[in-house]
Amino acid sequence: MTVAEATTLPFEVFWSWLVTHPGCILRAGTPEAVIYDDDDLHWTFASEDGFLLVQVLRGKRPIGELLVEPEPVTYVESSAGEQEGEVVFELISETPNDRVVSYFFVLVHGFQEEEEDVPHSRVH
Repeated sequence: MTVAEATTLPFEVFWSWLVTHPGCILRAGTPEAVIYDDDDLHWTFASEDGFLLVQVLRGKRPIGELLVEPEPVTYVESSAGEQEGEVVFELISETPNDRVVSYFFVLVHGFQEEEEDVPHSRVH
């Protein structure tokens, strides 16, 4: 995917890929809150009681966390971010009457199935 292209992905495919790219996350959140990356922080993933847990840690101390409820997520849509080189992945919950961005992740590159083809600004 080039940065100018928008694409959709099944949530399961996106999540499996995302957990292998923690060092590429710039920020993540919901419409109400955002967690920002920093050089001395790292992102971890876990699952807990049917939810997916995303934590930002400084050393071993949690700084922020995002609890993702996967069931209502219909698909993931990606598009170019606000800054050059950013790619936004929006987790969309859709009903017959509504389309809502439930969560988002901003990474330094887009989704690629072939790991060798990904130009990285950060180390995984």
